[in-house]
Amino acid sequence: MAQRQRMIMAVTGAGGTQVARRVLSALDRDERVEHVDLMVSPSGRKLVAHEFGGTDGDDPARLLLGGDSAKVRALDPDDLAGAPTSGSYPSTSMIVLPAALGVVGRIAQGQANTLIERAADVCLKERRSLVLCVRETPFNLIHLRNMTQVTEAGAVVYPMIPTYYNAPQSVEQLQEEFTARLLGFLGLDQTDYYAWSGDDTPAHQDRAR
Repeated sequence: MAQRQRMIMAVTGAGGTQVARRVLSALDRDERVEHVDLMVSPSGRKLVAHEFGGTDGDDPARLLLGGDSAKVRALDPDDLAGAPTSGSYPSTSMIVLPAALGVVGRIAQGQANTLIERAADVCLKERRSLVLCVRETPFNLIHLRNMTQVTEAGAVVYPMIPTYYNAPQSVEQLQEEFTARLLGFLGLDQTDYYAWSGDDTPAHQDRAR
């Protein structure tokens, strides 16, 4: 049996927390995932509260999941003594979603001022998977250079760009498809997403197995 994954997920101050909710909920449900450490930056907390009708003093994990979870543990992003600061702490991969480009820039420069940035730095030094789901657009030259630098260091820049050739009928479908593709990229293949088969019909739908 494959080893169950231990994930780190960070939510930072860029719009897109509806997708973060879908991803975190999927990780919480997935039996292949043993544990999730969640960190939400102060700006991320404000966005989560705004998008889900709470306050920035509420538990962001509960707001994102709509309740408690035995699998998801919320960590204080200002606590630089938190477990993910050490390479000896067991984790499989880290997702930053949404990833504010300011956070990407600090990761690119090795400025581990918060637990989020330090955890990302640890992933890079330990050669673990680090996926940065940037949302802002357009990119300026500084953004592009920072994204190049984190890519050269071993991270993957995975922009929050939806698919269109599967003819989505709603924003929810766009979010679901992005979530499925991201999880598949992390080795958590999903069974219900659009996969191109080479058929010339634009709306052709295959189900991944």
